[in-house]
Amino acid sequence: MNAFYSFLGLAAKAGKIKTGEDTVLREIRKQAVWLVIVAGDASPNTLKKFKDKSSYYNIPVCVIGDRESLGSAIGKESRVILGIMDDGFAKKLRAMLDH
Repeated sequence: MNAFYSFLGLAAKAGKIKTGEDTVLREIRKQAVWLVIVAGDASPNTLKKFKDKSSYYNIPVCVIGDRESLGSAIGKESRVILGIMDDGFAKKLRAMLDH
């Protein structure tokens, strides 16, 4: 898990992560997001909204960790939703979760 959070931090430093519900939803609609990461402690409504929207646009969703872990991994306050804006980072993050 530490490697996953470290890699998230690297993606954030590279400017390849968008955060916030409205921002990530907008990017999903533009089909600019390669992976959506939702905190495990997100509300059921938030989780359903992002799973449904991502499924419609064929974007993978990972539910992982909690809002504090996701936020600290990218050097911000707690975050519930992260949108990965780069295909390479998204593939690597998904591969890390599959192991």
